[in-house]
Amino acid sequence: MARDLDRPRRLHRTDWMALLSGILFIVLGILILTGSITDALILWPVTVVGLGFAGLVAILAKVIRSK
Repeated sequence: MARDLDRPRRLHRTDWMALLSGILFIVLGILILTGSITDALILWPVTVVGLGFAGLVAILAKVIRSK
């Protein structure tokens, strides 16, 4: 048990793509359940743009980490 206290704690990197995609789908689910979004012609572009934004943030985070 004492050995575990001496070792530095390992931290993992944030997976921005997964985090932002999850938040996007939770928000879209809430909007659909509350009736704020009822048209699929609005839902698909919002989903594609949101996933594109999440991908862009993930790529930028990877580039910044590699420096």
